Amino acid sequence: MAQRILNTLYVTKQEAYVHKKGDTVLVEHDGNVLLRVPLINLGGIVCFGNVRFSPYLLGAAAKADVRISFLTENGAFLANVLGKTSGNVLVRREQYRVADDLRESVKVARAIIGAKILNSRTVIRREIRETSGNTEALEAVANVLSHRMRLLLDMGDLDQIRGVEGDAASNYFGVFDQMIHSDKPEFSFLERNRRPPKDRVNALISFLYTLILHDISAALEAHGLDPCVGFLHRDRPGRQSLALDLLEEFRAPLADRLALTLLNRKQLSVSNFDGDAGSQYLLNEKGRKTVLTAYQKRKQQMITHPFLNEKMHLGLVFHSQALLMNRWLRKDLDAYPPFIWK
Repeated sequence: MAQRILNTLYVTKQEAYVHKKGDTVLVEHDGNVLLRVPLINLGGIVCFGNVRFSPYLLGAAAKADVRISFLTENGAFLANVLGKTSGNVLVRREQYRVADDLRESVKVARAIIGAKILNSRTVIRREIRETSGNTEALEAVANVLSHRMRLLLDMGDLDQIRGVEGDAASNYFGVFDQMIHSDKPEFSFLERNRRPPKDRVNALISFLYTLILHDISAALEAHGLDPCVGFLHRDRPGRQSLALDLLEEFRAPLADRLALTLLNRKQLSVSNFDGDAGSQYLLNEKGRKTVLTAYQKRKQQMITHPFLNEKMHLGLVFHSQALLMNRWLRKDLDAYPPFIWK
């Protein structure tokens, strides 16, 4: 499958060949053209699995500032290809300075994890309002998350922050299965696992996290920031640490909430997954198409940004957060305001 949704081209057809003819990007398979789209209309190309790519298109895409991401077939990130670094070099120098200052890093890490905990609690509270079943366990975890949030305010060390975050995530995912109302045990959730995901729900969540990570990384690049130098996630070769930092804000309200919607509305079935129990599961081509379409549709929903107080598409919030991070580093803001879902 090759599908253009808004300005991003997703190529999931295995052994597809993506190349350039004139000013047009072509996706072919077995000599048949699956899709044609002008390069000028694209902001990004995302390839899943065994997708071949023309060197001429790689060069043209880099020159046109079109970001190319290569993922495994089940959505794990492999590599990005992008052109010259853009943005004010002074902003990046300040980003590196702050990342090297552990006291400054703690401030922004605490804000980001605080938002993650609050957003996780909002997912649970929405479930409490919408369900007609027993909500005692959900209410207990919502209260625990509130307590973890208060503990976080006193944390002055990155390892302490990670400890609070890990504990909060364990409590949150401990009741995640209760929020899934579709077929059991096919879509049961026992615990969060990855690399590889050992059940269908984990495969779905991991896939959504990867899609969001791609969009966040592109937004950071667009606003002159280095996606690989973060504050909570420290430097590691090949890791997009700052993109992973911002991903924490969006895991619950965008990925987890969308996963629950897809499962509870039965938009995904067992036939959309390949794998074996206890071994590895991944979305197949039909499943990925369903999730990609739902993800892009979700990004088109209008929200009011909690800090800017402006209406915008949810998909633009990645850019608003990158812009706010940029302004904080430029000292236009006293602190970085994370995205808190309401």
